[in-house]
Amino acid sequence: MASVEQDTAVRTGGISRVFIYGILLIFMLFYMMPLFVMVANSLKPLHEITGGNMMALPQVWTLEPWRQAWSAAQIGVEPTGLKPYFLNSIFMVVPAVVISTILGALNGYVLTKWSFRGDKIIFGLLLFSCFIPFQIVLIPMATVLGKLGLAGSIPGLVLVHVVYGIGFSTLYFRNYYASFPTELVRAAMIDGAGFFRIFWRIMLPVSGPIIVVTVIWQFTNIWNDFLFGASFGGRNQPMTVALNNLVQSSTGVKEYNVHFAGAILAALPTLIVYIVAGRFFVRGLMAGSVKG
Repeated sequence: MASVEQDTAVRTGGISRVFIYGILLIFMLFYMMPLFVMVANSLKPLHEITGGNMMALPQVWTLEPWRQAWSAAQIGVEPTGLKPYFLNSIFMVVPAVVISTILGALNGYVLTKWSFRGDKIIFGLLLFSCFIPFQIVLIPMATVLGKLGLAGSIPGLVLVHVVYGIGFSTLYFRNYYASFPTELVRAAMIDGAGFFRIFWRIMLPVSGPIIVVTVIWQFTNIWNDFLFGASFGGRNQPMTVALNNLVQSSTGVKEYNVHFAGAILAALPTLIVYIVAGRFFVRGLMAGSVKG
């Protein structure tokens, strides 16, 4: 009798898993459909899109739309392809992510292990900065960049994203370091270790998970930003602004295949980052959620 009940339970559990996996598969196909449409139509000649079915696979496979999106011919003084703007985004994203991550780590370290009068107020102000809309800071930021001589330059964009990202990076590191034993820091202080030695030898080696979280968050936000790039980029615009220009530059018949290819190229770096380090993102968030 017991064996019959066990067999029934096993069969019921198997049916439940098949049902759950089937539902998940349906949702996966639903959410992957836009990506399929983009990839499939980026590999088609234009006449297959305008006179055919956008959901169908290409009858003639071609990489010409990708070539045009990446290195289209120059119109006037501005190139219409994404190639030169890709480097602008790299030169903007890499230093901004590195600087904001380092400053966030230092802030989190100070706010948790070196308590001082007013530290809660400072953390509250940094936390408040996370909720300030982009549009509010456009005019003040433009004034500051103009006085510093950084308007329309890559260093200016780096400064904008570092300033706007410090609040988030500080929040992540502060919550992560709050769960780190303060006794270890005090023991190191008794042994004669100074501020930066404790940070470099004790705090940073255990900060891998939260560093990954901060890097992914900052990289995604900065790479996908359009408003700051369009407002302060000048001729050094990032890739997202160039993608908008690529779409707007089409005259007459819209080159949808080129637009699809350009959108995939613009989204590819963030997609690669999430594929490579996505599993560490959740681990890092959970590691910092114990206390803080």
